Amino acid sequence: MGQLAFLRMFILVAISIDANDNRRHVHVFYRNGRHQRSVAKIWIEKNGEKCIEIAYSELSSKDNDLLVEAIDRNWDFLNDQITKSFNGEKTIVKNIEK
Repeated sequence: MGQLAFLRMFILVAISIDANDNRRHVHVFYRNGRHQRSVAKIWIEKNGEKCIEIAYSELSSKDNDLLVEAIDRNWDFLNDQITKSFNGEKTIVKNIEK
C-alpha cells in the first residue's frame, strides 16, 4: 500500500493490487486509524485524462468536496506517486492542505 498524501484527518493511498483497474484512483482512510478499511474511493482519471469522481464514499458532502478540491490541486503529484507505487518504488507522502 503506497501512502500518497495527508489531508487533515485523512490519508490518501494507492493500493498496488489496483494497478490493473481500468481507472486510476485513490482510497481514503482516516489518518488516526479509526477504520482499517477505506472510507472512500475517488477516481482521478478517465482514459488517461484528469477526471475526478467519487466512486463511493461514507463521508459527508463537505469532506467529499474537500478531498476532490485537494486532489484537483495536487493531481500531477498524486498521479506521479500512483505510478511509483504501482512500479514498486518508494512514494513521497505530502501534506496537501491548502
